[in-house]
Amino acid sequence: MLNISGLNEGIVLDHIEAGKSLDIYYHLGLDKLECQVAIIKNARSSKMGRKDIIKIECKLDKVDLQILGYIDHNITVNIIQDNKIVEKKTLKLPQKITNVIKCKNPRCITSIEQELPHVFYLADEQTETYRCLYCEEKYGK
Repeated sequence: MLNISGLNEGIVLDHIEAGKSLDIYYHLGLDKLECQVAIIKNARSSKMGRKDIIKIECKLDKVDLQILGYIDHNITVNIIQDNKIVEKKTLKLPQKITNVIKCKNPRCITSIEQELPHVFYLADEQTETYRCLYCEEKYGK
């Protein structure tokens, strides 16, 4: 059986849909951080069948939980201190996301003004639909 050592201090992202961990790794910018990261793919899970896990040895402020909530709000975030889980955070869909998705409307101001941030707001929580703040273009998962 594979064994990855525990964390003294850091974050464990658990219950990631199998095969999605590398997407999350790059969306969170973990490739640019100077901390240790372990990715466990296709781990056995009684709840999900198979799942991915990411262990990050760094402070919580290095990870953008809003982006994580947008990518998959079913992920469990475990905060580790002194080799123990001190807090479990559940994620929810963020009300607003910036520069995570891009507006596809060619007439949107973000297509013309390159420096303008791509801002989307949560329009419908049931369908997980976001809309562009500038032109109302719909973006659904």
